Amino acid sequence: MPADLSPDARLDRSGFAACGAILALTLAQLVVLTFVPDLPQAEGKAFGARLLAYPVLMLIAPVAWAIAGRTRHGSSPLPWTAFALIMAPFCIDVTGNTLDLYRSVAWWDDLNHFTNWLLLCSGLGLLMRHARMAPRWALAVTVTGAGAALAILWELGEWYTFIRQSSELSTAYEDTLGDETLGTAGGAVAGVLVSLLGRRDHAP
Repeated sequence: MPADLSPDARLDRSGFAACGAILALTLAQLVVLTFVPDLPQAEGKAFGARLLAYPVLMLIAPVAWAIAGRTRHGSSPLPWTAFALIMAPFCIDVTGNTLDLYRSVAWWDDLNHFTNWLLLCSGLGLLMRHARMAPRWALAVTVTGAGAALAILWELGEWYTFIRQSSELSTAYEDTLGDETLGTAGGAVAGVLVSLLGRRDHAP
């Protein structure tokens, strides 16, 4: 089988296509939520700031990986599937706002925090495994810790951008604790999954 038609190559191409689609869909929705007037689901959600921040956050991993790869290994292929997992939570968050799910579905926010951190930390775990940044046995703990830290940073960002000046301030403490717990739980599940995947890949 030719190298460019191997399963890994096909997966890499699929990951690249997924990254492009996720980024395009996220940007399109952010533009609508930022510039279309009188959208109730966009009120007080700081979408102007998100329009600037989300694309940057989505592209940090592939850009940093590409720079590091050229510095260390020349033109090695990029792990696009891991990047797609890291990008997906931003798209899911924006889509939830576009469809007004945060207000119309009571459990959406909780599901969103768990699922998005599961995806995000799975992508980070795949990058760690690919770069051999931690032994297989330590991946679960490392990814869980990363998920917890990112959950805290996310909640700080939410508080600073819109919660501190909104009607949600009175319930922010309980909501923040719940979101951090769900994010950490999603990171823990991702860590276990990536660790088990690493064991399978190295099985005799």
